Amino acid sequence: MSINYSDAGVSIDAANQAKERISALARETFTANVLTEIGSFGGMFRADFGAMREPVLVASTDGVGTKLKLAFMTGIHNTVGYDLVCHCVNDILVQGARPLFFMDYIATGKMEPNVIAQLVEGLARGCREANCALLGGETAEMPGFYNEGEYDVAGTIIGVVDRQNIIDGSTIKVGDALLGLPSVGLHTNGYSLARKLMFEIAGHGPDTYIEALGCTVGEELLKPHRSYLPALIDLIEAKRIKGLAHITGGGLLENIPRILPEGCAVEIKEGSWDVLPVFEYLQRLGKIDKREMYRIFNMGVGMVIIADVESVDEVKSHLSRMGEKFFLIGAVVEGAREVRLAS
Repeated sequence: MSINYSDAGVSIDAANQAKERISALARETFTANVLTEIGSFGGMFRADFGAMREPVLVASTDGVGTKLKLAFMTGIHNTVGYDLVCHCVNDILVQGARPLFFMDYIATGKMEPNVIAQLVEGLARGCREANCALLGGETAEMPGFYNEGEYDVAGTIIGVVDRQNIIDGSTIKVGDALLGLPSVGLHTNGYSLARKLMFEIAGHGPDTYIEALGCTVGEELLKPHRSYLPALIDLIEAKRIKGLAHITGGGLLENIPRILPEGCAVEIKEGSWDVLPVFEYLQRLGKIDKREMYRIFNMGVGMVIIADVESVDEVKSHLSRMGEKFFLIGAVVEGAREVRLAS
């Protein structure tokens, strides 16, 4: 009896169909610097950095984590790719970098072209908004490796910053101000706990409407991960920002210290920003200690800016002109690279 690849669970035809749809979506993100088409063995990008005196490449790789479980539960696959791109954009933005191109890795047990197309639709949308080319990637069909209907997605972003404009927190000093930019939800962190609380402890389903949230559980947990690039890039290039912290896994307590120099801590004033209802709801469900909440979730602040007091008014004015809401949440104080909560 003759055996072919499809007998082993791999469909070359389905893969080719998915790649055709991916190519069309990715092509919409191409910039003038892209020199190859999707399907090449490697993506080629022309290194034209304009007037930069000493361009420095900045790279980051990440995934979406267990937020993917919400996509599997709801059948909504066109948002998690967007989350991934925005997460990666923010991760290099905190060092002052503009994104250049993005590459993805998608793995699944069985190739479903419609699902893959929805996933890449979100990736492409995030890339277009960031003026970042979706340069290429890999779509792997791995029968027996993933549960039916499930997949994983990860991505790598490459950006560039002029060395003189790198943000590394080294100039942060006692007395500098902290401003917080709002998140719209959990972004892409804390989902293992959130799912346990919502689905196991409370017994909700993704279609359960929660009055306190004003939406269903699925709608709340699929809210997008914001990109802060449009609001911040001009301030970064004008050198008005001394430090940026993207509030991801580890929450406010563990991400802010990553950018603090020795001898500096920060004091954050509770109640100085709007904690989103979802965090209050989750805390009640699990009777979670307040400090633990600040270690897991962003608590309504997706990005923290550190600026000296002389620049704060200019930063505020710029954010207001951009239509960006912000909160003055604290200050840099003497200490050992930690976050203190003040009531």
